[in-house]
Amino acid sequence: MPYLELQGTRLFYEYCGKGRPPLVFVHAYAGSHDDWQPQVEFFRTQHDVITCDLRGHGASGGDPEHCTIETFGADINALLSALDLPPAILIGHSLGCRVVLQAYREAPHRTAGLILVDGSRLATGDPQVAEQTARQLLQSVGYTALLHRLFTDMFPEGSSPALKDRILRRALALPEDIGTNLLIKLFDWDARHLDAALSRIAVPLLVIQSTYINTRRLRVSMQPGTTTPWFDLIRKHVPAAQIEIVSGVGHFAMLEAPEIMNQIIAAFIAGIPADGRKYAG
Repeated sequence: MPYLELQGTRLFYEYCGKGRPPLVFVHAYAGSHDDWQPQVEFFRTQHDVITCDLRGHGASGGDPEHCTIETFGADINALLSALDLPPAILIGHSLGCRVVLQAYREAPHRTAGLILVDGSRLATGDPQVAEQTARQLLQSVGYTALLHRLFTDMFPEGSSPALKDRILRRALALPEDIGTNLLIKLFDWDARHLDAALSRIAVPLLVIQSTYINTRRLRVSMQPGTTTPWFDLIRKHVPAAQIEIVSGVGHFAMLEAPEIMNQIIAAFIAGIPADGRKYAG
């Protein structure tokens, strides 16, 4: 099993395939590299494909203090550097959207394009207030109950019971100290950095959305033609961004509708200029 040694911990990753540009897939909160297996199998015939377990997840080490979006982003760049890869397409799911945006902010020369899968914004305004909001949510609901509610809502009626059960059990296995700290830091990052991160994008951007959080704070499936505050935020900062909707599935579209997802991603990659020209956003 390949590991990258990072500041006293080990980051698990998998690297396969051959071809340019490289594709780097980053999982969600309480996720793992396995969430991208359908994409790995599809793209490995034409691209270098890299997946990893973020700190504190899966086979990677990690302590609560260093399980933050900032550290995760630095880890992705360290992995790209260690593998000596040319500029890559960074693909993030949910929390992973924030991670790839952070990685791009820190080292834009390592990124050829960005793909955000089912992203969202959880907090705005004062970061300290955002953190306090997250703490109050955890205190009022409880860590385990909150995770159970969040992950149950990610799957609409008709979803695969086996997939739903597997994802939920894995989420509930995330250590509470890591999960609690990371959720608080996620709220902080959204309030502190999300606008700036989006405004600095100068590479091709693809947004793929299958669900959104409505005004009742419930996650529901997207329908064709639906618009959301997340889309408005993307269009505000990156007017030329490509936005695609995958309807009829839940939060894990890459597992629930892999053929559609792979087609959308492949078409986007094919349209990225080979000469590395900046995005006309």
